Amino acid sequence: MNIKTPGPLPGRPESYWMETSASTSHPSLAEDIEVDVAVVGGGVAGLSTAWELARDGRSVAVLEADRIAAGVTGNTTAKLTALHSQVYDRLRRTRGPEGARLYAESQQQAVEHVAAVSAELGIDCDLERAPAFTYTTRADRTDELRAEAAAAREAGLAASYTDETGLPFPVAGAVRVEDQAQFHPRAYLLALADDLRTRGGVIFERTRITKLRDGSPCTVTSEGGHTVTARFVVIATHYPVFDRALLFARLSPRRELVVAAPLAAAQDPGGMYITQDEGKRSVRTAPHGGDGGRLLIVTGDSFTPGTGDPSGGFIALDTWMRERFDVGATAYRWAAQDNDATDTVPMVGPFHPGARNTYVATGFGGWGMSGGVMAGRLLARLIAGEKSSWAELYDPRRLWSTVREMPSLLSQQAEVAKHFVGDRLRTTHVDSVDDIPAGAGAVVRVEGRRCAVHRDESGALHAVSARCTHLGCLVAFNEAETTWECPCHGSRFATDGSVLQGPATRPLEPRKLPDS
Repeated sequence: MNIKTPGPLPGRPESYWMETSASTSHPSLAEDIEVDVAVVGGGVAGLSTAWELARDGRSVAVLEADRIAAGVTGNTTAKLTALHSQVYDRLRRTRGPEGARLYAESQQQAVEHVAAVSAELGIDCDLERAPAFTYTTRADRTDELRAEAAAAREAGLAASYTDETGLPFPVAGAVRVEDQAQFHPRAYLLALADDLRTRGGVIFERTRITKLRDGSPCTVTSEGGHTVTARFVVIATHYPVFDRALLFARLSPRRELVVAAPLAAAQDPGGMYITQDEGKRSVRTAPHGGDGGRLLIVTGDSFTPGTGDPSGGFIALDTWMRERFDVGATAYRWAAQDNDATDTVPMVGPFHPGARNTYVATGFGGWGMSGGVMAGRLLARLIAGEKSSWAELYDPRRLWSTVREMPSLLSQQAEVAKHFVGDRLRTTHVDSVDDIPAGAGAVVRVEGRRCAVHRDESGALHAVSARCTHLGCLVAFNEAETTWECPCHGSRFATDGSVLQGPATRPLEPRKLPDS
């Protein structure tokens, strides 16, 4: 079996948000400390939670495995909106009108909260108010969007149905919601982190947390052996890095591709757009170039980590963009990872039924900007012992083994089982290390053990165990991003085996190849 290497891909492999914001260099945890609250994870949910708590006067430590606002948050499309595709008609049916109303209220308040905090702290984060649209080009789907517009309006949003948008192509129909926003997420969050520190909060980077003990107090322990003792712990690592709540059974990971290219200001579509047509397409713009120009950002072509090479998806997405917009040369390409809850509602609150002082924020389903800000506000209230009308809606302990959720739950677990068992039934992914060309990688059986082997551009081989250190599924190679990925729960590893993204907390073990 020979492996085909991908052709040239469009744009630089870099997130626009990462390239156009300052790098960070907070210290690693080097001693045992004690704080009121330890927040594990330095993305939008973690930093928002930490800032809210510090503003309330609590001592807070943020513990980030890599760099803050650089993982999922640094690779988002950064739409700040309460219009989450077609969520309201579904919520009206599954959670009732009050559930839909609470969802709309909590998400729209997150939009307004970012605007208010930006003004309060003087944050220059390219915050722009704009309408959000969910559209379709298919006449047979307009009834769905009419129902969604009605449900969103009933839930309290400034929603309407229309067949007119600013897109340069006709649509059959769309839901339009006013008073939404888009922004530069890194600019906002790095400023929030600076203000957090002025309020006495501490931030530790390159500090991977590997152990958690719930209690009074709680402790978390880093891979370096240092502990943080805290009255409360918040797990905000996107996909929870601890499995005691069994949330992995209720979350399904997916990656989405992003391409971005310059666009003349006169051709800005004037809003944020999303459609489920063609497997999903999401469109927004951002200020670019300092001369009034715009950057068109297009997202789509979702795939489960570890299930294939996304190179073709990048090309398809870039082609779609060019066929519809008069853009310049593609400037960037990147990918973002999301986790979908089986009942489509994020899980924010007590970590598990027996939790005393531990909390979690996860399952944002691609809407982590408003969801993460909402989570920070909700968790700060819960930790303060205050009641929140949103708490029951987002409670991770909610009864999930219902008739409505079971089909999604069973489908997710069947997919995991397929990879956990099925991938092992294959004798090998390639016949020999010799079949792996430069720049590629594959799982190879070497002396009876499956090894994940990458050949770099110089021809040197790098071998690690093919078993994910989370729950033991076999990883697969992503050539477009040069990573090993687990198809079961979305853990990602560098070619040297180091952890790039959880829930895994331990690296893939190194393997020695014969005569290497």
